[in-house]
Amino acid sequence: MNQFELYPAIDMRGGKCVRLYQGDYEQETVYGDSPFEMARLFAGEGARWIHMVDLDGAKSAEKVNDKYVLQVANELGLNVQVGGGIRSERDIRYYLENGVERVILGSIAVNKPDFTKQMLQTYGERIAIGLDARDGYVATEGWQNTSKVPAVELANELVDAGARTIIFTDISRDGTLKGPNLSAINEIAAETGAEIIASGGVSSLNDLGKLASNRDHGIVGAIVGKALYTEQFTLKEALEKVKG
Repeated sequence: MNQFELYPAIDMRGGKCVRLYQGDYEQETVYGDSPFEMARLFAGEGARWIHMVDLDGAKSAEKVNDKYVLQVANELGLNVQVGGGIRSERDIRYYLENGVERVILGSIAVNKPDFTKQMLQTYGERIAIGLDARDGYVATEGWQNTSKVPAVELANELVDAGARTIIFTDISRDGTLKGPNLSAINEIAAETGAEIIASGGVSSLNDLGKLASNRDHGIVGAIVGKALYTEQFTLKEALEKVKG
């Protein structure tokens, strides 16, 4: 049976740990003053990976909170995947050469598919594709714009170009604690044959159990944010729940 990985999420804005409601920058809750200390707590509970998002970077199209990302990657011995504001090969190389395990390409995968395919050829599985969908269509620029590109269509195109890992977020569920959109997650796994990391809506250990039960159908992990911050369960409990 395949291992199912949990990715505690640290979303950074203004150097703090925050959560947004459905990606809305006006609906922000601050959960901590230090991304590094938050990552240290997760490491203490058994995390192997940390999912870090530079929200300032996503909005301004350049990296802003990168120093916290590198600090976590280099001082805590954790695997880090990072997204937000990564728009050039220089940005990708900067992270990968400085201790980050995986870089997430989101908006640029829609706006510059040829560049994205080139990066997949160059860096292989160290590139993940972040597909954020609203009503089945890909959203970009920190979810502020919705494109006319169907998520499944773009996913297939990038898998053909070498993408192996897709982080799939249903924006309508993100930060809501309403449970993940299992049918959409299963559909994209079945349609693409990629390894899917589910993101958005996880509210209970039961949700994680349902996702993990599909590990042999391409769902290889889940990003968990608000449920941890609002203490619906601990990371330790979650890791126990998804053990093979």
